[in-house]
Amino acid sequence: MLFSIIIFVLAGLAEIGGGYLVWLWLREAKPVWYGILGSLILVLYGIIPTLQNFPSFGRVYAAYGGVFIILAVLWGWLVDKKTPDLYDWIGAAVCLIGVSIMLWAPRS
Repeated sequence: MLFSIIIFVLAGLAEIGGGYLVWLWLREAKPVWYGILGSLILVLYGIIPTLQNFPSFGRVYAAYGGVFIILAVLWGWLVDKKTPDLYDWIGAAVCLIGVSIMLWAPRS
């Protein structure tokens, strides 16, 4: 389970970090190497989830979506300096509960 969590976090950081660098390049007039580096990181994001041991692509990506929401809230808070409000945290917690159900519920 710890390996899966680490892979989800790495994939989320790659997606958010890569996207953020592309955003900075295109929206904040940063140098082109921001866009190139961001694009390379986004390619890594496409590879990292394949390291998961879950048999279903759809289930892995659906669960990853919940993890991404939590990481996006934290990124906004720590990097963009936008403090999440109570509803951001409640929504993120609901997503985390949903992810846990999808991934670790007993199935036959």
